Amino acid sequence: MVALTGKRPPAVDGRSSEPRRVLIVVENLPVPFDRRVWSEATTLAAAGYTVSVICPNGIGAEADYEFLEGVHVYRHPLPEEGHGPVGYLREYGAALWHELRLALRVRRTRGVDMLHGCNPPDLIFLVAWALRPFRVRYVFDHHDICPELYETKFERRGPLWRAMVLFEWLTFKTASVSIATNESYAEIARTRGGMAREDVFVVRSGPKVEKLELRAPRAELKRGAKHLIGYVGVIGQQEGLDLLVEAAEHLIRATGRDDVHFAIVGGGPALEEVQAEVASRGLEPYFTFTGRASDDLLLDVLNTADVCVNPDRATPMNNLSTMNKILEYMTLKKPIVQFDLKEGRASAGDASLYARQNDPIDFAEKIAALLDDPERRRRMGEIGRERVESRFSWAHSAPVLLEAYERAFEKRRGRAARRVQA
Repeated sequence: MVALTGKRPPAVDGRSSEPRRVLIVVENLPVPFDRRVWSEATTLAAAGYTVSVICPNGIGAEADYEFLEGVHVYRHPLPEEGHGPVGYLREYGAALWHELRLALRVRRTRGVDMLHGCNPPDLIFLVAWALRPFRVRYVFDHHDICPELYETKFERRGPLWRAMVLFEWLTFKTASVSIATNESYAEIARTRGGMAREDVFVVRSGPKVEKLELRAPRAELKRGAKHLIGYVGVIGQQEGLDLLVEAAEHLIRATGRDDVHFAIVGGGPALEEVQAEVASRGLEPYFTFTGRASDDLLLDVLNTADVCVNPDRATPMNNLSTMNKILEYMTLKKPIVQFDLKEGRASAGDASLYARQNDPIDFAEKIAALLDDPERRRRMGEIGRERVESRFSWAHSAPVLLEAYERAFEKRRGRAARRVQA
């Protein structure tokens, strides 16, 4: 494996000054709030790469340009999240315009050798095509399986779904290297994407353990209840917060557990809808919604929680996806309740209980079982922490990321050599 150091990347063909200039493009979250992208960017910068990032702006990340932890960050405005063909065309069209505009600016000012595109959507390859005449090559960072994401959101296939399949195929065909978040995504790269096994690398979105501080609980966050149930993440259609609200109602009303409080940390397009659902069921005294929160508040909530939950509903996408929140819960020694999904089980193992898919009553009963068994909670928390430290932390992912980049630059040099010989 490539050593993770603060020095310039290894010399190639005796040329110690070989440029290693990376431009990362991410559309759905600003950095440094996108933890995976920020870990990748800072890891590459620490290893001697010149790293720039293009991303949208957001609350707490409004500046058009910043230089943070050795990374050049360029931000652009975006319209609200699209709904339907016209909304998506407006959203993605605006994003592509800003990404291309800023990519050309970065190329002029400090150069670009490798474009690192983070989906969704699977359209960033178009920016890579625009830069191809300048010998820029493409690394695809596979965050979401977009055809399954579309099917999950709209519960159907059709012309737009077929377009998603085409865009995914073109993305893989453009990429020199694909970085997958788990083995399920790696298999998609090799099968649907037709990529060679040696060009696919599994770089898990492992947490930086040192950033997730173990703290003493803050009793006031329980709002007078005996137990706090914590959730952190985006609040969207596919995250299953409606199922969590149903589970909460069953836990409180059907089982008489009025000693619980739910802390929901995060924002997203479905936040107001979920809050309205809580209000309609008369559950407002049992819920706190923080919206997008600071790292300090997030850590305080999770350290105070007795149980953490992941209510992602069973869908083709969620079944094959690794959720960052699971690994964050495990790092902080929290027992978990989630629905029984392939990659959720692969991550958490015995650190979690698994409810029947999309069954909020069974979900509530699994929470109750943990609340009544503090020793079991403690054991599960220890198991989760050990799994992160031994297998899933960013310390295990960073060397693989650097290996992927060595492969990408190796292929870039090979193409250049063949061009010279021709």
